[in-house]
Amino acid sequence: MKILDITYVALLAAFMGVLGFVPPIMLSFTPVPITIQTVGVLLAGGVLGPRLGALSMTVFLLVVAAGAPLLSGGRGGPAVFIGPSAGYLFAYPLTAFCVGYLISRFSKFKFSNILLINLTVGIFLLYLIGIPVQAFILHIPVNKAILTSLAYVPGDLIKATLASFLVYRLLKSPVIKRNVHKNAETL
Repeated sequence: MKILDITYVALLAAFMGVLGFVPPIMLSFTPVPITIQTVGVLLAGGVLGPRLGALSMTVFLLVVAAGAPLLSGGRGGPAVFIGPSAGYLFAYPLTAFCVGYLISRFSKFKFSNILLINLTVGIFLLYLIGIPVQAFILHIPVNKAILTSLAYVPGDLIKATLASFLVYRLLKSPVIKRNVHKNAETL
């Protein structure tokens, strides 16, 4: 791995930590908060590509597991990985990988393609892993967890749009664009 790759991984992991300083929005009917860190996950995959995007999210989660309070609301430590939002956290590296892989497959980057991937794959994967884990930990039926999670959809649409715009703008940079294609080819 090159120094530039390590720098990108560290930069996106640090950016996730910075996004954790934005206070969460707590809902009265669920212990899982609304956070802006979804943007960082989609950004990592879209900008860094599959391998480095997943690696940056893994590094971030390892730092959180070591006790750094980098999740929204100042949460950190091993306990967050057995709480109601654990599934969403576990989905971070997989989501970054899948989003990065699919975006890197396009020969020409268009905002609509990036947005489509972020909405259909990015947000869907977070829900696909997060909702069942949330239901298991809270001891509620999965269909109730799905209904509860509908409250997150409007915010996630906004976050996916913001992340898509940022990825689109950043991929216009020749250095970033070349890096994404290179990482996708080494899979």
